Amino acid sequence: MSEPLTNKRALVTGASKGIGFAIAEALLAAGADVIICGRDPGQLKAAVSRLAKGAPGRKVAGHPADVSSSEQVAGLFQFVDRQFGGLDILINNAGFGIFRAAAELSVDEWDRLIGTNLSGAFYCSREALERFRRSRGGSIVNISSLAGKNPFAGGAGYNASKFGLNGFTEAMMMDHRHDNVRVSYVMPGSVDTEFAAESVSKRSDWKIAPEDIAEIVLGILKMPERTLISRVEVRPSRPQKD
Repeated sequence: MSEPLTNKRALVTGASKGIGFAIAEALLAAGADVIICGRDPGQLKAAVSRLAKGAPGRKVAGHPADVSSSEQVAGLFQFVDRQFGGLDILINNAGFGIFRAAAELSVDEWDRLIGTNLSGAFYCSREALERFRRSRGGSIVNISSLAGKNPFAGGAGYNASKFGLNGFTEAMMMDHRHDNVRVSYVMPGSVDTEFAAESVSKRSDWKIAPEDIAEIVLGILKMPERTLISRVEVRPSRPQKD
């Protein structure tokens, strides 16, 4: 009996590193074929090489794309069509953070946050849903954040993008559940990645590992078709004390 993800065709956005890379790696290990995207062609090429070495026999490819551009997203999905001839799984992972008070946040920074974290998920989901309609089903998992339900000082733009992503995801789930499309979202707390624009590279053992989020995503995707895990909240077990 084959595993539920064997030969499934998956796209993971923002997967050159961090959570997206870990999800792509886990999908390949589970038997899926995977396309990843990212904004930096050099990082993307290196990530594809690493993934391919760890998954002999599986198909893995990359395509540069900024998901905040609907035109680049359309090109990305045309690449998916050429490589796979269709799609079964979309992981909307692309995202980033800028953390400033509302008065200090520039219009350009606001547009980048909303464009990447929210509009990008819409652009990709819209393209995926058209393909799912033709193939009569599919799965979308959006990587959100606990910042999508818990506002904090300095999070005006980031909170707005993730609150919006959560609402968009739940409405999309209700719109398409009878089209054999399962839509879910994962809301992590602090994950050990180089995430924010101001971040520096340092290990933080108390934080969630990217591989932990990947395991949660696989669990969502492996559920029987009759069952939907619509939302997952995940936190560090022992966060740092103030």
